[in-house]
Amino acid sequence: MSGYFITFEGVEGAGKTSILHSVGTKLQELGYDVVTTREPGGIDIAEKIRDIILNPTHTAMDGRTEALLYAAARRQHLVEKVLPLLEKGKVILCDRFIDSSLAYQGYARDLGMDEVFTINQFAIQNAMPDLTLLFDIEPKKGLERIAANKDRERNRLDLEKIAFHEKVYEAYQILVKQFPERIKVINADQTKEKVESDSLSLITHFLNTIN
Repeated sequence: MSGYFITFEGVEGAGKTSILHSVGTKLQELGYDVVTTREPGGIDIAEKIRDIILNPTHTAMDGRTEALLYAAARRQHLVEKVLPLLEKGKVILCDRFIDSSLAYQGYARDLGMDEVFTINQFAIQNAMPDLTLLFDIEPKKGLERIAANKDRERNRLDLEKIAFHEKVYEAYQILVKQFPERIKVINADQTKEKVESDSLSLITHFLNTIN
């Protein structure tokens, strides 16, 4: 693969989605061939799976069902969009990837991080990100941002109790320790401009170093 796969992670309300798009624009202005995408979603089949997973009325969804649906959406997105673009040398910025499943389903849903990783190994066939940015903010502050943002998409995960989001946060701290070379922490409890600047600096440093 001649391209680079960079993923954005964090708890709900961390601001990663807006930063991803603004950083993507900045990177394009710097001459990088960038594509932005998201999980679950990014392509038609995966977007349909997203609608099922995140529908606020689907409160009866079992945790294992949720994990399998995420893995299915991930697989389709990977083979239909991500891998072909990497072969063309693109820099892909993706809103969430496997770390989200490990944190949300593996740890917060108590399915086991190793078990969820096994499911996803089957789905991704070792196609791991080259770099992951973890947008770090306390879950309570993230949820307060969501409540204050009337334009933000409300989904089923937003309905979870604070204890669930705190477990997601704890899981990300575990993942940072497990994958320190890949996962880099961004302080998301700053101004949007500072978070954007920190993210852009980290990504450009990575791309310049790897090249």
